[in-house]
Amino acid sequence: MTTAKDLFIITMDPRPEPPVGQGDLSLALAGAELIDLLGAGAVTVDGDRIVPGGPPAADDPLLGDAAAQLTRQPPYERIDDWLWRRGRDLSAAYQAGLEKDGELTRTRSGRLSLGSDRVEPADTAGRRRAAARRDGREPVLTALASAVGIDDGRSDDGRSDDEPGLGDEPGLGDEAVTTVVAAVHDAVMELEAVRQRRTIENASFANLWRGP
Repeated sequence: MTTAKDLFIITMDPRPEPPVGQGDLSLALAGAELIDLLGAGAVTVDGDRIVPGGPPAADDPLLGDAAAQLTRQPPYERIDDWLWRRGRDLSAAYQAGLEKDGELTRTRSGRLSLGSDRVEPADTAGRRRAAARRDGREPVLTALASAVGIDDGRSDDGRSDDEPGLGDEPGLGDEAVTTVVAAVHDAVMELEAVRQRRTIENASFANLWRGP
């Protein structure tokens, strides 16, 4: 299982969280893939650009597809451009892949709505691994989950938000990973700004036709 697959699975946790937007999730999945490619030595980050290296060591079709889509000619691709390009409809691709692998089952309940059906994690080793990373507040997964609005309200030392503690921001410990996570947060915020602008424009248009 990759970080992207773990992230997808925890977005369907049955805890009472707001639904995760598919666009937000797709951007975060693209960031998770990039972080896994960094870990595999398949890319490096030079400033805000992705410099490709060798193929990823992990035998994962979606991660392999991500590596195949890297821009391999200088000046190389900016991280934010990668998130938008690779992230297009990426949540649907992960849904299909995880269903094919038996990691997801269809149900009438769940937190992430995908079309007319809902899906939930099956009782597999992959689900337990993702849950262990989430419950242990593994820094990378916690930071990506936070970007899409998932926060269990616990600080790094296990205290709740209203208890004195060390704060909620995990220490990523790697400059390249930190850069990618920051780009994911920025992209999700930009997407939300687009949504809000469209809502305002649609409301203004409706008021125009409604008249005084």
